[in-house]
Amino acid sequence: MSSVFYTYLQLGFNHIFDFKAYDHMLFLLALSAIYTLGDWRKVLALVTSFTIGHSITLALSTFNIIRFDTALIEFLIPVTILITCVTNFFKLKGAASKQHVIWSLHNLMAIAFGLIHGMGFSNYLKSLLGRNSDTWLQLLSFNVGIELGQLLIVSILLIIGFLIINGLNAKKRDWIMVLSSAAAGIALILIMETNIF
Repeated sequence: MSSVFYTYLQLGFNHIFDFKAYDHMLFLLALSAIYTLGDWRKVLALVTSFTIGHSITLALSTFNIIRFDTALIEFLIPVTILITCVTNFFKLKGAASKQHVIWSLHNLMAIAFGLIHGMGFSNYLKSLLGRNSDTWLQLLSFNVGIELGQLLIVSILLIIGFLIINGLNAKKRDWIMVLSSAAAGIALILIMETNIF
């Protein structure tokens, strides 16, 4: 049992760091761009909100309770990145510092967009699942691995942001603009590359 848990935990963790699936990393970057290192509790709640969202659709898809058009999901994932970036442009004056740790629109958005990203994760997980009774354990450990990977990514981002804002005396507003603009640009390219149209 423990070997199954550890194996799928590693698979989930490694999948987040797979540069072939960098769209999920890009979403995390966009989602956490408005926060600083001092907001780590809010970021933890935010990442967990995203995990809750994608865990739901990942489970539903894994057990074939829901079905979806893969091309549509490949289109919607960069759309979630673009929408997140656009909302960041309205939060340049410290809106992140005013929001509640748990009950915030940003966390609600993370859950909603997590539902879409969970369907993106599901194709990868389905190709890995064994034909046995450990499916729930595999699903749980895969999600834990994804959560740990996400926390590591946003931690690195927060530390880099701290060094740039405090070490190089950059303005937080400029940091948010640079991250969000770059992520939005890449998201637009991904949208245009999809086969939905």
